[in-house]
Amino acid sequence: METEGQRRSDNFEDRGVGAGRQAAAAGLPIALLSGLFRTIGPKGLLVLVVVVGIGYFLAPASVKHLFTSLLGGEPSEAVSESSPNNKTCAASPENGKACDFSRVVLASTEDVWTGAFKSGALPSYGAGDPGAYRMPTLVVFSRGVATGGCGEATSDVGPFYCPGDGKLYIDPSFYAVMEHRLKAPGDFAQAYVLAHEVGHHVQNLIGANKVRSRGEDRNQISVRLELQADCFAGVWGHSARSSLVITDADLSEAVNAAHAIGDDALGHADQSQFTHGSSAQRMRWFKRGFESGDARQCDTFAAQPGQL
Repeated sequence: METEGQRRSDNFEDRGVGAGRQAAAAGLPIALLSGLFRTIGPKGLLVLVVVVGIGYFLAPASVKHLFTSLLGGEPSEAVSESSPNNKTCAASPENGKACDFSRVVLASTEDVWTGAFKSGALPSYGAGDPGAYRMPTLVVFSRGVATGGCGEATSDVGPFYCPGDGKLYIDPSFYAVMEHRLKAPGDFAQAYVLAHEVGHHVQNLIGANKVRSRGEDRNQISVRLELQADCFAGVWGHSARSSLVITDADLSEAVNAAHAIGDDALGHADQSQFTHGSSAQRMRWFKRGFESGDARQCDTFAAQPGQL
């Protein structure tokens, strides 16, 4: 893939390091103060706060660290989001490169899907005209993050899309996980993962995530959604092939990644419990989108179970 000279998306947000953990710990001091209020009353609480505040201000750094830890916080992360010390992209050269690369891919998906929505080249689910493409924001974070509609998540969940706030979330360290743990290296493999999450955003805009058919259970519907997002990622790859100089070797990287994250490749033996599809299914639907470049070919909900 060629990223030099490519546009970088401005729909990008760096939440910083440990944002999710800070949000999760924030309720503890409030609960403590509430209990003290009931016990010693407002005047007693005011005096206690003043005394503790003065003591904290005069205490050495080691004592401050202990005090903050007891309250559930982590002073090394307790800096404003605007501080460069709390930025994920600035945490390491690897993170900086991953952030820049992600912005290039996101910008390319913006161009591709803006055109597809304008031409109406989309599957239809009776939700009416989706209108112009609404670009999602990519949020990068480290360790944990609080979303605007899907609760809190840690880096362990991997990249994900939150339909509640229309944002994509990724810890850039996942790219290293792909290379070393999942054995799916390569920049186009990374781009495929990001384009897949953008595919979920497209589903949200056209109403595919609300389709319920054939009396299928939750897992079966999830498989259809995931395979469609794979196909949408392929559609992006087809359309971006010339601008990003996507080669056959790049394509092999994406297909390998699709194989690596199939339910069976990840060790799930019971097909009824699959939520993302088998390796063969994921590769097939990605290649279908990549070869056709037509999102209308990605209607997994029109396919019979044996055709997925």
